[in-house]
Amino acid sequence: MKLNLASGSLLLFALSVILWVLLTLFESALVGMSLTTERVISFLLLVLPAGSGVVLGIMSLTRRDRSAWPAVAGVLLNGLFAAFHLMILTFAG
Repeated sequence: MKLNLASGSLLLFALSVILWVLLTLFESALVGMSLTTERVISFLLLVLPAGSGVVLGIMSLTRRDRSAWPAVAGVLLNGLFAAFHLMILTFAG
């Protein structure tokens, strides 16, 4: 099964949500770590996949794949998810 870029973008959003839930469930394991380590882990697990999803969605829009709505949905959902968690990491720690 070959996935197009828009589907990959939506799959990265789903992966980001799953990683967010898992990070929330196992947050107690991060208690002994330094604040910098927690921020790096949160960035790698939450912001980076969503940012990659934005890039895939934009690439899908520029390549003009079959339909535009999955690419637009991927860009919007991943962008909001990445921006929200980036703001949390920047201001709240």
